[in-house]
Amino acid sequence: MAITEYFIRYLQRRDRLTDSDLCRLHAMKTEQVRFGPGEVIVPAERLAARSCMMLRGLSARSHRLVGRPDERVITALHVPGDFVDLHGFVLAGLEHSVIAVGSAEVEFVDHEELTEITENFPHLTRLLWMATLIDAAVHRQWLVAAASLRSSAHLAHLLCEIYTRLNAVGAASGGSFMLPLLQRELADILGYSPIHVNRAVRDLRDRGLIRWHGAEVTILDWTGLARLARFDPTYLDMEQLSR
Repeated sequence: MAITEYFIRYLQRRDRLTDSDLCRLHAMKTEQVRFGPGEVIVPAERLAARSCMMLRGLSARSHRLVGRPDERVITALHVPGDFVDLHGFVLAGLEHSVIAVGSAEVEFVDHEELTEITENFPHLTRLLWMATLIDAAVHRQWLVAAASLRSSAHLAHLLCEIYTRLNAVGAASGGSFMLPLLQRELADILGYSPIHVNRAVRDLRDRGLIRWHGAEVTILDWTGLARLARFDPTYLDMEQLSR
C-alpha cells in the first residue's frame, strides 16, 4: 500500500475529497525510503527541500538538549498516514530531528509538489493546514497529560491515543497494535525514569487493561483504559466536516 492511501484515509476521516483532490494526491511524486531503528529520517536543518509521510512503522520527533548532547526529549510520535514534517515546508528550518522508532518506511515529497498543490488546489491546501493544526493539538494534549496524569494514567493516555490514530487510517484493529518502543524511549516520551515506566506497564497489566508482549500491545479493556487515562479523542479532530 502506498503512503498516499494512508494519508487519503487520514483526510477522508475528516472531510470528503473530490475526484480532483484524489487524482492530485494519487499523482503525487514521492521517493520511498526505509530506515533502521534509531536512524535519522529528517535531520534538524535549514531550508529543507522536501517533507515526508509515514508509510510503515513509527517515527519520533527528537530534541537534543543544549549542553547535554547525550540526552534528548521526544515530543511527538508519528504513525502511518502522518505528514511528519509538513511545517518544514513553510519554516526556515526545523529545531528538531525525526528518527525511526524500530524499522520505518517513509515517502518523501518534494516541496515543489506542495507548492503546486497550494497554488492550484485550495481545498487540499486547507486540509494540509488542518494536518499541521492537528499535529499542534496533539502536542498541546501531551503537555496537558504530562501536567495532570500520574505515570500509569499518562502511559494509558499515550496507548489510547496511538491506537486511535492507527485505527483511524486502518493500520490497527481489534485492540492490537505494534509499538516498538524500548522502555528508555518511553521514558524519554513520558518524562519518567525507565524504572517508573516499568512499574506503569506492570500496573496496567495487573489491572487487566492491556497485554504487552514484545512490540505488540493489546488493549483488553478499552473502557477501563480510557477511563484511567481520562482520554477524550476530541483533540484528534476526527469528525467529518466540510472544510
